[in-house]
Amino acid sequence: MRALPKALSVGLIGLALLTAAATPALADVLDAGPNGFTVRSTIRVGKPAAAVYAALTQRVAEWWNPDHSWSGEAKNLSIDARPGGCFCEKLPNGGGVQHMMVIYADPGKRLRMSGGLGPLQTMGVAATWSFEFVEVAGGTSVDAIYTVGGYAKGGLAPLAQSVDAVTRGQLDRLEAFLAR
Repeated sequence: MRALPKALSVGLIGLALLTAAATPALADVLDAGPNGFTVRSTIRVGKPAAAVYAALTQRVAEWWNPDHSWSGEAKNLSIDARPGGCFCEKLPNGGGVQHMMVIYADPGKRLRMSGGLGPLQTMGVAATWSFEFVEVAGGTSVDAIYTVGGYAKGGLAPLAQSVDAVTRGQLDRLEAFLAR
């Protein structure tokens, strides 16, 4: 089994610790147990749901944190928002990574992807990241729920806070991008 690139593993741990320390209200872990966990993040943006969905799926490089990529370059990421489509990353040597696979796409309403992000790829887990887009007064509410289940040495519960921090950080970056 291949070890994580040092920059990716250090970045993941560092961001999780930094975000947890800077955001004491980071309590979006809905549940956590030895065999899995669920984390949730919600943002509100002053844009229509269709525009938010388009930014999430078509402008990944504009908001994704490059520290959470294998190549270190967010420009190498893309989401093909159709069933069976890939949330993929091009690697500089002509290779690539499938981060997740799109399993449900309803533009402006819902996007659901299946797969383990980052170090979760090396574990015996199944994971689903679901995004719900709801038009509200003055914009859109985006509710993102990431559910992970399966096996990891030492159990999955200890990973919940770190994964919550990283997924929340990505949504915060999407929110900031859409606010520009």
